[in-house]
Amino acid sequence: MTSRHLEERIVAVSGVQVPEGLVERATGIVSRRAAEEGEYASTFAVRAARTALGRAGLAPFDIDLLVFASATRDMVEPATAHVVQAELGSRAHAVDVTNACNSFLNGIDAARAMILAGRARRALVVTGETPSRAVRHAPAGPEEFRAGFAGYTFGDAGAAVVLQAVESGGILDVDTETHSEHWEVGGIFGGGSRHPRGEEHTYFRGDGSELREVFEKVGTSVLDRMRQRTGLEWGDFAHILVHQVTVPYLERFVEVAGVPRDRLVVTVPYLGNLASATLGVQLDLVHEPLRSGDRVLFVGLGGGVSIMTMVWEKA
Repeated sequence: MTSRHLEERIVAVSGVQVPEGLVERATGIVSRRAAEEGEYASTFAVRAARTALGRAGLAPFDIDLLVFASATRDMVEPATAHVVQAELGSRAHAVDVTNACNSFLNGIDAARAMILAGRARRALVVTGETPSRAVRHAPAGPEEFRAGFAGYTFGDAGAAVVLQAVESGGILDVDTETHSEHWEVGGIFGGGSRHPRGEEHTYFRGDGSELREVFEKVGTSVLDRMRQRTGLEWGDFAHILVHQVTVPYLERFVEVAGVPRDRLVVTVPYLGNLASATLGVQLDLVHEPLRSGDRVLFVGLGGGVSIMTMVWEKA
């Protein structure tokens, strides 16, 4: 779905006059993918899971832990991990992990901890993101259009990884920083005990500029700690995978953090904001040329607000 198509749809169903090219100018997003009718978060998770298992030469019954980690899911209850597992036909311990756009990284970290604790031998971590379902295509007026504008960055996707113990390389370092006082800055606030019913709360609401200000206020301390602790510099990474909301925000991140642009995998202009699937999709785009010993840095940014880094070395 192109940004122009999105604008035309908003005008057609709401009557709100959107200046031509506004979404692309403001976000740098030319296009994004959107789920079809009958496709769900679990749909994309299952497709990605089958691909990951196939590449690893594994069958569903080779997995003893299945983690569905996503900002969006099929339903409030039961855990979407069970829907994915039923489609795959496995019998693993199945759980959901949710932490906005850091869900997938959090899911990988949780699965890693289970493996290190001896509670699992091999884990499948999947995400299916359908944030396009929370986009307000029929705003009642200009104010509602502005309130939901951050949602027009969203695109849908799925991703999956298989985790198991390795003798060398693997996940070398994980760090997180959380500033929960900013949890109200943006989100989809319906479906829980605060707003159990009502269509109004099923749309994403958030101020993109306010979110950006929060992340800039938090700064780059988590990145500084990672570099100090590991002794690694930007040039030591084959790729730096960063959660991407808009092109201007990514450019600002590069400016503030000092990350070299040639290490980034830029996806936001043609895929949009993929929520927690962003880093998994970027990894899929670069994993084949990676050689043993190559390092990849994951940088997650999520509402709530949380920042996360993970250093992975190909075995």
